[in-house]
Amino acid sequence: MIINIVLGLIVLITVWLAVSSIRIVNQVERGVVFRFGKAQREVRQPGFTLLIPVVDRMKKVNVQIVTMPVPTQEGITRDNVSVQVDAVAYFRVEEPLRAAIAVQDYLFAIEQVAQTSLRSIIGKSDLDDLLSNREELNRGLALMIDSPALGWGIHMDRVEIKDVHLPEGMKRSIARQAEAERERRARVITADGEFQASRKLADAAAIMTEAPGALQLRLLQTVVEVAAEKTSTLVMPLPVELLRFFERSAASAAGAGAAGSAEPRAEERPAVTDSATPELTPPGPSFERAAADSPTKNGSARTA
Repeated sequence: MIINIVLGLIVLITVWLAVSSIRIVNQVERGVVFRFGKAQREVRQPGFTLLIPVVDRMKKVNVQIVTMPVPTQEGITRDNVSVQVDAVAYFRVEEPLRAAIAVQDYLFAIEQVAQTSLRSIIGKSDLDDLLSNREELNRGLALMIDSPALGWGIHMDRVEIKDVHLPEGMKRSIARQAEAERERRARVITADGEFQASRKLADAAAIMTEAPGALQLRLLQTVVEVAAEKTSTLVMPLPVELLRFFERSAASAAGAGAAGSAEPRAEERPAVTDSATPELTPPGPSFERAAADSPTKNGSARTA
């Protein structure tokens, strides 16, 4: 009886040891075996594996990509703006042995490194970079986290900034700035359109000056467009050529009148009939010398 009990106990212990030595490793896991507390270099792959009872202990490490949200971090940017930024990190374990023995809890360690790196990125960046240049900031943040993570056998796939929370006053300032920028662009576009239109009008005026018939065709087209409006009044402008004809005629008449007044006719000139009246001649040099030589004679003549 006692022998049967002993044999039964031996069988039970053997079955228990056999069952306890069997392990199943999932496809998304890797097994790190510790034998007498010492990690074995051989990492158990997915599937069925056997362990030495009581001697071996296996720790499973997940090798899937882990999505870790980084809590919101508050900081001051380089241009002295207080912001709150949150992010998300994507990483996976590449070396299960190092992840199991190099760090106590690699998930907690990555979270702390991500928080400190995010605060550092906030302090080194401007507000405009946080709002518009996030791709470069994401790469810099991933490099900052990946540096210590490589020593833990972890590879950072990517880190992305999710959202940037701004104070209400800063939001209103940005809205006013955006509105002013849109108004400036609208004014520039309007001015550029007016400049191009004026150049086209100048080109059209030059063409019409070279070809007067083009101006008449344009006038007729304008008349047709006005007549299509079914109005009771139709305004017909004078042709430009007619105005130019009147202008040339007035200029010719004014030129002829000026020439006639400057040169009077021969029959209108005064005629000299008195023979006693001496002929008036302009004084010459000889007359001036004679007057200077005989002042007395000249004086008596003037007195008489």
